[in-house]
Amino acid sequence: MQGVIRLAALPANALDAAAEFHSLHLPHLRELLDGPADSLAIVLSAAPHSHDDWRRAAARDLAREAAPVRVNIVAGGDESAVAAMLAYLGGAPGVTGQYLAAHEQGS
Repeated sequence: MQGVIRLAALPANALDAAAEFHSLHLPHLRELLDGPADSLAIVLSAAPHSHDDWRRAAARDLAREAAPVRVNIVAGGDESAVAAMLAYLGGAPGVTGQYLAAHEQGS
C-alpha cells in the first residue's frame, strides 16, 4: 500500500525551502514511515532546478533510513502528470529514493 502526502508550498528560495522541509515536515514524515504503508510518496509543488539537489538528497536519505519502506518525492504543477507518476510508483516495487519531477503530459 502506497501512502501519499502532499506538502504545502515551500519557500521560493532553495535554502529556505530545504530548511523548512527539514525542520517542519521531516518529523511528521518520519512518523508516517512508522505506519502500515510499504511506501510513501511525498508530493511537492514544482520548483526551479535550484531545488533539485536538496530534494534528491531528501528522497535518497529518507529511503535509506526507512528501508524496507520505499520513499519517493514527486514534484509538479500539473495534477494529471503527478497522478500518473503516483500510479507508476504504486506499481513499481523496486523504485525508491527517487526525486521525480512530473511534467505536463505530452511535453
